[in-house]
Amino acid sequence: MMRQKQLMTPLGTITAASDGDALTGLWFTDQQHYGSTLSAETSLGDAPVFDQLAEWLTAYFAGQQPPVDFPVRPAGTALRQVVWSVLRTIPYGEVRTYGELATLVTPMIGHNPGARAMGNAVGHNPISLVIPCHRVVGQMGDLVGYAGGLIRKKSLLRLEGSLAMTTERVVLEKN
Repeated sequence: MMRQKQLMTPLGTITAASDGDALTGLWFTDQQHYGSTLSAETSLGDAPVFDQLAEWLTAYFAGQQPPVDFPVRPAGTALRQVVWSVLRTIPYGEVRTYGELATLVTPMIGHNPGARAMGNAVGHNPISLVIPCHRVVGQMGDLVGYAGGLIRKKSLLRLEGSLAMTTERVVLEKN
């Protein structure tokens, strides 16, 4: 049976979901696509992964870079699974553009998924923060497309040091 638990963060209440073993969902309670993978049989309850998640969130919001050393199992299409796996490779304090993300995903799926499909996959990430979709920005470093809201995205990128306090755009490194 699926379980869910609400946890408090500095950016608001989040709902965590688990299948009893792995984290299957993590949403800010007012974000788009909230509870997208919760089933009708989901009930309030505890799971060992919730304690691990709580420790991870405490460390993360304290400005640390905790490893995700608990099981994570997002449900989604094959394309979304690939995109989410690539999101997990973006290091703390760094960002990637949607274009860079598409370049990384293309060889894994055998074709360019296109901007709409990339945005859709990133936007439907069911495990916010842990799968760091907030680290994806527009082509010029613009803060676009975060289901948890752009105010939260700014806060997360500032926490990680990739967005200055006085700017609204990430400075992208030139290769």
